[in-house]
Amino acid sequence: MEHPPYPTRPVAIAQGGMVSSPHYLASRVGLAILDRGGSAVDAAIATNAALGVVYPHMTGLGGDAFGLFYEARTGQVHGLNGSGGAAAAATIETYRQQGLQAIPRRGPLAAITIPGAVAAWAAAHGRFGRLSWDVILQPAIELATSGYPATESQCRWTRKDAPDLLHYSGQNQPFLPGGKLPEPGQTLTNPDLAQTLKQLAKTGADGFYRGPLGAAIARCSASLGGPLRASDLADYKPEWVEPISTTYRGHRVWELPPNCQGFTLLQMLNLIEPYDMQQIPHGSADYYHLLVEAVKLAFADRDRWLSDPRFIDIPLTKLISKDYAQTRSIDMAKAQTPQVGAIGGDTVYSAFVDAEGNAVSWIQSLYFDYGSTVVPSGTGFVLQNRGSFFSLDPHHPNCLEPGKRPFHTLMPALVTANDQRLRWVVGTMGGEGQPQTQLALITRMIDYGFDPQTAIDLPRWVWGRTWGDVSTSLKLEARVPETVRSELTARGHDVQLAPEWTDMMGHASAIAVDPVTEELQGGCDPRSDGEALGC
Repeated sequence: MEHPPYPTRPVAIAQGGMVSSPHYLASRVGLAILDRGGSAVDAAIATNAALGVVYPHMTGLGGDAFGLFYEARTGQVHGLNGSGGAAAAATIETYRQQGLQAIPRRGPLAAITIPGAVAAWAAAHGRFGRLSWDVILQPAIELATSGYPATESQCRWTRKDAPDLLHYSGQNQPFLPGGKLPEPGQTLTNPDLAQTLKQLAKTGADGFYRGPLGAAIARCSASLGGPLRASDLADYKPEWVEPISTTYRGHRVWELPPNCQGFTLLQMLNLIEPYDMQQIPHGSADYYHLLVEAVKLAFADRDRWLSDPRFIDIPLTKLISKDYAQTRSIDMAKAQTPQVGAIGGDTVYSAFVDAEGNAVSWIQSLYFDYGSTVVPSGTGFVLQNRGSFFSLDPHHPNCLEPGKRPFHTLMPALVTANDQRLRWVVGTMGGEGQPQTQLALITRMIDYGFDPQTAIDLPRWVWGRTWGDVSTSLKLEARVPETVRSELTARGHDVQLAPEWTDMMGHASAIAVDPVTEELQGGCDPRSDGEALGC
């Protein structure tokens, strides 16, 4: 078994509960909620509210959310789709009339889908919450009011997006205080977001979708020529969905169904399960080649089928079946070279287990960094640009239609044992990289026995498009040995070196539950600003 020849973080260990998120302050908020007797869902909401304050370039109230929930009492897994559909006035024709061949990536014409995250919080809390809404949101309110130290990551992304933030939202917005770029370590506050969270603490989600916050979003969109209206927000509801799953080496891996890309991970596991991983050394050329080739096959199906199942009949049962996987083949000596387009993605993933053993696998996103860069006046948050990924080709499965939810990269995961006990909570941000990183983490923990932190720390890869770049290259962190890189090149992979610890590979979190002692082990990505904490 390969062991990393470099320092790694120690795995977090706990008995009473655990939180892992991509910002240390948000993880501390979630842990404090667990310490107060909150449920895993309470901790998830509090953590993600805090992330909207301290990690605003990656997530916020103006985005979407998805969740998987493990109920310890019954061993059941529940799914929640908190993604919003396109506005009623958002049609292909409206873009064609403006001479557009594609939906812009930024601005009001990208902010055309209803933000679903707050409604998803409310739905999850109504079913599994314990603490009151105002208690859960108070830590985020305090962070927004009193301030927090800006990270290098936030400053770097703000510098990149400052022109768009200024263009669409002016200087009177919180991410460029006084119209200036923040510096690492500078104390940042967001009084507008504090007031928004205070309103939510009083009104719940109703105030966001049918109250003054919804009105502010609609006014902003209309004033900039966007299609979102108050009626779109007022009609929105998240959807409880039946999770999908496959078995893998004595475990069951759970994902969410479309419009989420989670089925791709299930396909990948089905494709590699016939291979004896004990005969494929971890970190070898065979290891990377096998997993990358499985990714390519699954992505071909994803790009053919993934859309909103209310608008297109997706043969999902077939796609995730073992029989279908057996009809497809991987050449271990030669790489495939399919063509791909471009996807971006900025997201936060967080994992939670409470004292009773209930768990939440939760993911939230604005799509691109700072989303559409449109900040409704007085709200303190940006609207997502997830709608920019719709196609304006009416024959494309992901074509724009009013009310339709777009192809979503978000995909939280859970793994249970055959006796329905929880084993792992796992996920990551990173657009195209999400199923690839999940594949790496799950094989490392199940096949090779690595703890969650080591599984996260080991070198990662991402194949194909991600972060908005059109590519069929295989990007490997520079810690992958040169001998392995050379062998992959010889097999036909377009190998490109990435920095040794790059957030191009996503910000992963994972929590493992020991099947005998029920001890919790947690890992958090050193590529992020996060931390895994237990109580």
